[in-house]
Amino acid sequence: MTERAIHRIAVNTGGGDAPGLNAVIRAIVLSSLHRGWEVLGIHKGYEGLLDTSKIIQLDRDSVRGITHIGGTILGTTNKNSPFEYPTKLPSGEVTLVDRSDEVVDAFRRLRIDALIAIGGDGSMRIASQFAAKGLPIIGVPKTIDNDLSGTVVTFGFDTAVMVASEAIDRLHSTAEAHERVMVVEVMGRYAGWIALHSGVASTADVILIPEIPFDFSAVCEKINDREARGRRFSIVVVAEGAKPAGGQLTVKGHELGREVQLGGIAELVAREISARTGKETRTVVLGHLQRGGAPTTFDRLLALRFGAAAVRMVEARQFNHMVALDPPRVHAVPLEVATSRMKCVPLDGDTMQTARDLGISFGDEVG
Repeated sequence: MTERAIHRIAVNTGGGDAPGLNAVIRAIVLSSLHRGWEVLGIHKGYEGLLDTSKIIQLDRDSVRGITHIGGTILGTTNKNSPFEYPTKLPSGEVTLVDRSDEVVDAFRRLRIDALIAIGGDGSMRIASQFAAKGLPIIGVPKTIDNDLSGTVVTFGFDTAVMVASEAIDRLHSTAEAHERVMVVEVMGRYAGWIALHSGVASTADVILIPEIPFDFSAVCEKINDREARGRRFSIVVVAEGAKPAGGQLTVKGHELGREVQLGGIAELVAREISARTGKETRTVVLGHLQRGGAPTTFDRLLALRFGAAAVRMVEARQFNHMVALDPPRVHAVPLEVATSRMKCVPLDGDTMQTARDLGISFGDEVG
């Protein structure tokens, strides 16, 4: 039996926003129109398939001039998975309900031939679940955390590192002027990619990452050593998911249907440093600054490459796969591979070795 020709595809963006999302959308729309396909934009992840009034038609005018703009014209959400959708009961209690069949029904009712889902690890897991239900899906990896396996890098990461590096650069002068310790908290959740790359690039003295539980004695030893050598200030970069040896993650809160909200580790580290060294210590939490604004040239180009490659994969009917970068080529990896594990910082990698050769402390070596 001849397969039905592709006529209409859909695209959505899920999870936290990242610089480059709009560039991907633009590449998908223009590449699809080039093939004579219609493109639908789904609002806020899968919300638009639960309320189809939120689905929009995407054409050349919709994506004109958006490559350099941060955020996403489709909106996004990092909660409300259709497989665990928060629903209020008559009693007022909120419970999680599986509404995935409603999404599948809407998808088929709208005669969508393929969905390109742009997102991070959570979005790729949801895409894999829908692929198991028979939906033709292509994933595009997006996360500033760079923690998706199967791809060397995700778009958004380079921009986040640039923002963090520029901020840390600025903190050097004020830290030195006041002879303070500055503790900078960056994003990354359970992976230390942003902390490592921005810390090394901006000559931090201490970098604390989730992959290495740290010892406060080792951190303070590094600061005291600098003090003894006349360097009366220090820069400490800490990933939000870092934790002391034998300690717990520092969290700001919990919400039904969502992962814990990390944050506050910088304050914990700063208090300990101040108490143990007597040094005046300040904290800076970069937070969502790392996710906003215009993407770097690298992220723009990678996003455009990913978007165009995703359309080629639809044309080849290479569904249930994710676009991935394996320099110098962009290729496809199965969604199950992309979501099989978190991509953490390799402790024997070149960047880690470089950092240690430069004398940067990771809080794991006490003299």
